[in-house]
Amino acid sequence: MFETNEVKNATQVAGPLEQMATMDHEQVLFCNDPDTGLKAIIAVHNTVLGPSLGGTRMWAYKNEAEALKDVLRLSRGMTFKSAISGLNLGGGKAVIIGDPHKDKSEALMRRFGQFVESLNGKYITAEDVGITTRDIEYVAEETEYVSGLPESRGGGGDPSPVTAYGVYMGMKAAAKFAFGSDSLEGKQIMVQGVGNVGYNLIKLLYEERAIIAVSDIYEARLKAVSEEFNVEVVNPDSVYDQNMDIYAPCALGATLNDDSLSRLKCNVIAGAANNQLEDENRHAAMIMDRGIVYAPDFLINAGGIINCYSEVIGYNREDAYRKTEHIYEVTRAVLEESRSNNEPANAVAIKMAQARINAMQTVRAKR
Repeated sequence: MFETNEVKNATQVAGPLEQMATMDHEQVLFCNDPDTGLKAIIAVHNTVLGPSLGGTRMWAYKNEAEALKDVLRLSRGMTFKSAISGLNLGGGKAVIIGDPHKDKSEALMRRFGQFVESLNGKYITAEDVGITTRDIEYVAEETEYVSGLPESRGGGGDPSPVTAYGVYMGMKAAAKFAFGSDSLEGKQIMVQGVGNVGYNLIKLLYEERAIIAVSDIYEARLKAVSEEFNVEVVNPDSVYDQNMDIYAPCALGATLNDDSLSRLKCNVIAGAANNQLEDENRHAAMIMDRGIVYAPDFLINAGGIINCYSEVIGYNREDAYRKTEHIYEVTRAVLEESRSNNEPANAVAIKMAQARINAMQTVRAKR
């Protein structure tokens, strides 16, 4: 059902419709509003399991082609994330083109909410990079198809702590597979990116007495984290040259590429970033060939979508954490099958997700 070959190359040279066909997208909505300065793209990848749900990212993309490539890859990843997590959700994502520190306004966010509303529930949005809970409240003034609202408005609030908990559980499962024990005490862990999820992951690792190094492009974040926790601060250019047991990419995607994989010195890769593999097939194979245990990103960072889904069906924090904890067992199953079949873990996880979608497609066809 889903193409996994040459996705990167296709998105670099093809037009929008051809890119959609290559990656099996159902719908892409381009949003433009000169009055508010809004330029956004909403991508609905697949709705076999239910309405598409995925966060909205605001980023100063270099151009529209870069934004389109990002939203298509991210929405596809959301399909797999929801499917492998057993959620009755499809995959979607949105990007707003602009600097979140300069270009954002209440009017822009509310206008974006109107575009979300125009899809009549086919896409449910939430917060992502560059978007705050307050921004989501503005969106909610114009549409009911929103998740991640504050608890004061009946929502689950910031999903970052639940996302971090899922990454933590996936990391422990990968550690068990690589080291024979899931204890992270004394393990040297490099956390790249100390935003909301990275911060909450560091907190969990610190409580387990891991040896933590951190890196980020924002000095203020590094200062805050280094003052609160006993961590080593690493220059962003030197991240891949550090001696570490576990590499945790928690910033933007495509950090697993030819350059980084030729330099990385680690036994496990397990982090929160989406689309970590620059080339889905080739770099997954490189990781396996190097004997590194890889916990697929869309599997272990699913805590956020699990939390948002819990909000959609009636929020229960304990239930969200309980379901997120299950990431540990799914990660172990993926890694065991990867070893048994001599197949990259990422490919195994995609097959598991796709199998559930295909099965439900058959059920829908019989209605």
